[in-house]
Amino acid sequence: MKEYIYLIVAQTGTTPAKFFKFFTKKPYNHVSLSGDINLSEMYSFCRTYCYLPLPATFNKEVVGEGTLGKFCNIPCEIYSIPVTHEQKETYYRIIQHFSDNRKIYSYNLLGLLAVYFNIEWKRKTSFVCSQFVAYTMEQTGIKLEKPFCLYKPDDFRNFPGAQLIYSGELNSFYYNTNSSLNMPCS
Repeated sequence: MKEYIYLIVAQTGTTPAKFFKFFTKKPYNHVSLSGDINLSEMYSFCRTYCYLPLPATFNKEVVGEGTLGKFCNIPCEIYSIPVTHEQKETYYRIIQHFSDNRKIYSYNLLGLLAVYFNIEWKRKTSFVCSQFVAYTMEQTGIKLEKPFCLYKPDDFRNFPGAQLIYSGELNSFYYNTNSSLNMPCS
């Protein structure tokens, strides 16, 4: 049986996301990882509290809650990346490490500028969402085309080996995949 890791690129609708969309001219400005197709667990570097852009750090994202519960229309694309059983186990160990050590990590606010000006700047305990995703993939054994610190959310839309499995609205995908749940947005 094949195993996968899932990439979720999205446009959340927050004020910073709208600013980044205006600045980058890209449709999506956030990226998360999930180990399951149901997206019951999604992880990224993002705001800790729904209504405040900072503090931000490693967080578990839940569709319908927090920032992802604030908006009924979250455009997204979901990609699957095939991995070996060993890579999938490594992925879960990395996620567990970030979860266990969450307090030592922070959002790479200064690195955000470096990423968008294509300046390579690796920091051990600070990431933006795309750096976290690329770093996790690299540590999992998935080959990157450039240093993890230079990845932008839009780069994952053309990631080698990634297969687009959904393009549309995140809440619709989540609640259709988890049919026992009722979608709060109609």
